[in-house]
Amino acid sequence: MADAREETILMCGRDFTQEDLWVVKQTVRIFHKLSRKELAQTVCEHLEWVSPNGRNKVESCLELFAKLEAAGEIKLPKKQSSERRASGGIAITTETDAPSEITGSVASVLAAVKPVFGKDDMRLWNQYVARYHSLGYKQPFGAHQRYFIYARNGEPLGCLLFAASAWALEMRDCWIGWTYEDRSRRLYLVVNNTRFLIFPWVRIKNLASHALSLTTKRIRQDWQERYGYKPVLLETFVDPAKYRGTCYKAANWTFLGETTGRGRMDRYTQHLSSVKHIYAYPLERGFRSILCGESRDNR
Repeated sequence: MADAREETILMCGRDFTQEDLWVVKQTVRIFHKLSRKELAQTVCEHLEWVSPNGRNKVESCLELFAKLEAAGEIKLPKKQSSERRASGGIAITTETDAPSEITGSVASVLAAVKPVFGKDDMRLWNQYVARYHSLGYKQPFGAHQRYFIYARNGEPLGCLLFAASAWALEMRDCWIGWTYEDRSRRLYLVVNNTRFLIFPWVRIKNLASHALSLTTKRIRQDWQERYGYKPVLLETFVDPAKYRGTCYKAANWTFLGETTGRGRMDRYTQHLSSVKHIYAYPLERGFRSILCGESRDNR
């Protein structure tokens, strides 16, 4: 007869034994004075719960805490103000004031897409998005990468952000051929383009689709260098009430259908949102085999 401690349950992308879950519950009980993130770091260290690049999977652990608390199995400490995600509140300075209109062709501008690193550049990127994007600024969830679109002379033309993918998208999941278990194990290999901004004073035809094409050529290596693995699929949502998705179509993204009107991380149909169009872009020819576990994860 198998030892009950060796029986596992799949939660938050990991198989847990009963002993693992006991460690989680005891850690939360014993170290109740720690913040939620400190507790998550502690649990990740105890269970060696890490991403391919060796970093603790804190966001996944926080998700596990939420599930266990909802089931009445643990009691979490109150959220500390330092843990709250930014929903705005970005200081606007003259650095992001609109300059003279920028015109020309993609060829003449020689646009480039570069990752954003360093506090000053990230602060500037956050400010541009908070000021000029219709959705404003929101702190990225999980693994993410900001990009600036630059002209040859170094002048910024726009911003891009790629971050955590949506948990469940019926049209996407059917298109991939995913089971629940496949999705739970390999969702990290799908990345969502959550922000895309061409500054309102930039009037350069085809710049948006050109910037998307430049990004798709480099994002796998950028992710590898930062997180230790390469994503195999990109996705994005387009609000049809505001946009037509022209740049994604021009950059050869595939239209998959519409969302059901649930929030992008909503597992329980509790958070309604407007219907969006779903587009996807494979970064690997065999992306379905990788995402369905038929070949090795692309790490």
